[in-house]
Amino acid sequence: MKLVFASMALISMLGPAHAALAVGAPAPDFTTQAAIGGKEFTFALADALKKGPVVLYFYPAAFTKGCTIEAHDFAEATDKFAAMGATVIGISHDGIAKLKDFSVSECRSKFAVAADPDGKVIEAYDTKIPLVPYANRTSYVITPDHKIAFAYTAMDPDKHVALTLEAVTKWKGKH
Repeated sequence: MKLVFASMALISMLGPAHAALAVGAPAPDFTTQAAIGGKEFTFALADALKKGPVVLYFYPAAFTKGCTIEAHDFAEATDKFAAMGATVIGISHDGIAKLKDFSVSECRSKFAVAADPDGKVIEAYDTKIPLVPYANRTSYVITPDHKIAFAYTAMDPDKHVALTLEAVTKWKGKH
């Protein structure tokens, strides 16, 4: 865990990062185990996109300071996203057992968090922190046509919710 924090500190000192998948790029499809309210289920991006846009955010590790702040912020905004037909889901390298607890305590049973212990989804979205198997803090908005409409990477969790909410609002205004 010390290596995670050291890597995250190094990345934050390097300046602002940019999400690897560009706006307009196709969003890689995936299916993985997820939890909401402590209950495990299978999350499929393709199924979620049938209902509307998806706010997909990657975070390094459950129960760490920045990831907890970000989960609380997304929990507070979940009703606003839902009012626009958007689904929120977080993904980390953590296993599903840990995420069941995180989904209750930090996500406040408001949105799902998905497990990616083998890092395949993290790799597909090119959000891996160099030298460690953890995800960088990256937020995407994916539209029902499976395209990236918004991408933002920053280790500071403060702007992720506001910027994704703004992107979903903008998309919703056009549709």
